[in-house]
Amino acid sequence: MLSAAAGNHTRLFGVCLLATDKSHTPTMLAQAVEARGLDMLFLPENSHIPVKRDKEWPYAEALLDPLSRLYDPFVALSAAAAVTSRLLLGFGVCLMTHRDPINTAKAVASLDLLSGGRVILGVAGGALDEAMRNHGSPFRQRWQIVRERTLAMRTIWREDPAEYHGEFVDFEPMRSFPKPVQRGGPPVWIGSNSKQVPARVADYADGWIVYNGRYPGDAVEDLREACARRGRSFADLTLTLMDAPWDAGECEMFLAQGYSKLIFLIPPGEQDIDAALDKVAAIAARLRSGR
Repeated sequence: MLSAAAGNHTRLFGVCLLATDKSHTPTMLAQAVEARGLDMLFLPENSHIPVKRDKEWPYAEALLDPLSRLYDPFVALSAAAAVTSRLLLGFGVCLMTHRDPINTAKAVASLDLLSGGRVILGVAGGALDEAMRNHGSPFRQRWQIVRERTLAMRTIWREDPAEYHGEFVDFEPMRSFPKPVQRGGPPVWIGSNSKQVPARVADYADGWIVYNGRYPGDAVEDLREACARRGRSFADLTLTLMDAPWDAGECEMFLAQGYSKLIFLIPPGEQDIDAALDKVAAIAARLRSGR
């Protein structure tokens, strides 16, 4: 069985799609992805869409309806885990500004244990100010919140008893089980595209999910420099491309640059999921064979 934490530079291929109450069920999706020999299934998170919004949401205005219909990723990936044996189960991404860290730590650990160590935890703060405020998280402090909640969860996964004291997370010594199968907890990949992300990844994450075409710079070199400043080994981190091109030649270019995980986006409203997955599987097979 494939381990989510093993092989930072092992080439893996997967898909991300919006699993909603109008799409295929998570079990159908997971079985279809695994049956084609793909390695990863990523599901995004969004609890709700506020009706009144002060600002437009770049890249996502046309997706507001499906984003309001997403299955909770913990429930959906648990269902996926139950009907698969090797498929890695990814959050693309878990919005830490929307979640209590103690409950989330237990949910992640439970899913990792029940799946046999197949969880990849993508994290971010989110983009909608109003949605964050509904969860009690100030928009301007979203990344401080993500950092503290992520570090607090890792403390819970690794220590017994565990305690954490910060500005946004504060708890005295406590006991919380189960612990994840993956030593120290599942890999945490930050999914965001601002110039500040390389420093954040080098600070407290295990990898970076870079959205194709949205990062304003050279993601690979910027992460190398951030690691050098932080005293971390670039080789210990995983670079993942979200929205990988549906062309094997273009994918090879990204792999040569230093990306080792490619995630292909299945467009919302795609009517023939099986045909789309067949195409991704064919690209992955070509990349594996080197032809």
